[in-house]
Amino acid sequence: MLNGASRNLRTNSLMSEYAVLLGDAVLRQRARIAEQSARAEAEHAERIKSEFISNMSHELRTPLNTVIGFSKIISEHRNHGLNGEQITEYATLIHDAAVNLLAVINDILDVSKIQTGTCILDKQEVDLQSVLDATVEAARNLGNARNINVEFRASGELPPVSGQANKLAQIFKGILSNAIKFTRPGGTVTVTAASEPDNTVAVTVRDTGVGMNAEELSVALRPFAQVDGSRSRWEEGTGLGLYIAKALTELHGGQLNIRSMKEVGTEVTVLLPSLRECVFAPGKSGGVVFSSNHSGMASSATSAER
Repeated sequence: MLNGASRNLRTNSLMSEYAVLLGDAVLRQRARIAEQSARAEAEHAERIKSEFISNMSHELRTPLNTVIGFSKIISEHRNHGLNGEQITEYATLIHDAAVNLLAVINDILDVSKIQTGTCILDKQEVDLQSVLDATVEAARNLGNARNINVEFRASGELPPVSGQANKLAQIFKGILSNAIKFTRPGGTVTVTAASEPDNTVAVTVRDTGVGMNAEELSVALRPFAQVDGSRSRWEEGTGLGLYIAKALTELHGGQLNIRSMKEVGTEVTVLLPSLRECVFAPGKSGGVVFSSNHSGMASSATSAER
């Protein structure tokens, strides 16, 4: 009787000890997995940070060197014997470099505001047709300089949208400049706009550019990341254009979808709720509540720059 009780006691003790050891082993394994995951995430973040700093150093130094170099030449024009035409040419180069530098800085500031949630829209009724006309015209000038045809087709009268005109222009400027940047000379960039049955406005930008495969597209959709992050990449850029366009689209209550195929081209569609879809609700901010749902839109991805 006593032997049986003793055996049961030892068995229970062993089972308890086994349970404790098993629990400790499970906790250690979970801790190792969490540590490995945290280390991988930290290494990935550090790699992205290093690539970003390297790219930004290049993007900032190039226009700065232009400004410094040509401004010095102009300041010493008597020593160089420059004529008026040469001075004007160098001044234009300085101006263009300064504009590019400002654009880079503005992109970085915009991303900072977006990620900290301090990017706020002053929403008003906006004539989307006028915004698109002006943006496409500017893109057409850029396309002509690169021998790229930029076409614009609107299906009927576009309804107004609620938003901030300059931010809407920034969305389409970023998408169009990206499309032109990655389209080879002789290619085409087509912009179409139409009012959809679900009271949204769809603006689509299609290019015949280099395109992206699934892996490259996933890279392009991250802020500060570029499909070709090497210093030998064939086009300049911060890697922020499409990311900013996506974030601003969502701030307007819309959705940005991207579809792309390698060596075929890329299609970016911006869906914006029209004013017919907006419900003005009283509140502290006097803002606009959007009730549209675009979940039925077929797309391979949403978000940022190649």
